Amino acid sequence: MRVLAAESAPAKVNLALHVTGRRADGYHDLDSLVVFAGIGDELTARTADADRLAVTGPFAGQITRGQTNLVARAVEAFRHRWPGAVATGLDVALAKNLPVSAGIGGGSADAAAALRLMARLASVDIDRQELAGLAATLGADVPVCLLSEACLMQGLGDTIVPLAGFPACHIVLVNPLLPIATPDIFRRLKSRHNPPLPPLPDPIGPIAMLGLWLHETRNDLEQTAIDILPLVADLKEAMAATPGAMFARMSGSGATVFALYASAALAHQAAHDLRAKFPDFWVAAAPVITG
Repeated sequence: MRVLAAESAPAKVNLALHVTGRRADGYHDLDSLVVFAGIGDELTARTADADRLAVTGPFAGQITRGQTNLVARAVEAFRHRWPGAVATGLDVALAKNLPVSAGIGGGSADAAAALRLMARLASVDIDRQELAGLAATLGADVPVCLLSEACLMQGLGDTIVPLAGFPACHIVLVNPLLPIATPDIFRRLKSRHNPPLPPLPDPIGPIAMLGLWLHETRNDLEQTAIDILPLVADLKEAMAATPGAMFARMSGSGATVFALYASAALAHQAAHDLRAKFPDFWVAAAPVITG
């Protein structure tokens, strides 16, 4: 059956993540610089008599029912909001290329890709603001994943500011294939009211300037993740020591650690060396999506 549409679900990386408060409902206010890497999961859609979802790829076996349902929920929510806009049933295939529960977007990126896919197939124009509002009902990270470009993200993820002029750079991601549950991280946090991000340089680039700014920032979830999984600290140290690495840090709630490089050659060499050092880990090098 012919493929009707395809969408990528790029890995989301929190270059900086400050926890600035806790609300009465228990949710946390965040202040984060988010970028997306040119590597991710892939969704394709074919005509079917009813909506179906199949998961393939190296990490298909790690998908829980709830994570799978997030893609199905995105399709269902779109149909409910714009009934008849996508007339036929869809056989959606999700190629799960990214490790699960890794702090790099996961189900949120997949749900956002499903919404973009449905919007592309729709027979009517889909308002971007309405689509973003629908994304927010599926999860706090889904709206920023809907954009999949460099952004400042604040609050519960409801304030998103796209960043023009983000410098070209490359990223290496390494995950030890040991999941860390996000609720465990937030439950164990020692400090929930921390200073926000410092003002970004204007302009943001060149990449060396961004690197200097990042050294003034934090991931407020990192130390708690290290307490749970000390290997994160070892991985961060090893990545920071690779030639050309400008900066290394854990992304999100972990356990993926990233390092930034000025060129593809440096990033791919670092990935090669890290695969040799950590043969059982997931290692990927990719450009940062700059819009």
